Amino acid sequence: MDHRLMQQAEKAFLKPKVPEFRIGDSVDVLCRIVEGDKERVQAFSGVVIARKGSGINANFTVRRLVKEEGVERIFPLHSPNVVDIKVRKHGKVRRAKLYYLRHRVGKARRVRELRVTRKLQEPELANSPA
Repeated sequence: MDHRLMQQAEKAFLKPKVPEFRIGDSVDVLCRIVEGDKERVQAFSGVVIARKGSGINANFTVRRLVKEEGVERIFPLHSPNVVDIKVRKHGKVRRAKLYYLRHRVGKARRVRELRVTRKLQEPELANSPA
């Protein structure tokens, strides 16, 4: 099948607005949970340790600790069960996958926070005569 034809067919199932997040970010993933005839939204908070795939096949892995036990969950990015993704803080990492966090204990398990500093605006040199 033609690649462009597949992309056109998948376009109807993609979410129109996907929040911007990267590996190492601490996120709250709001998931739709169905129990019988009731439906509720539950948050899964943790660190994004992996992203892979593209288009409709894009997914990401979130890791968190529950009673000192690591819990990982893989979420399809464009799933209707993923209601929202809220970024709590940005992490400063130098790798594409953070699987090494599985073997860390204590404070070594934390990801450093990325602090964004604003650059001072320089006076426009284009307007001054040369």
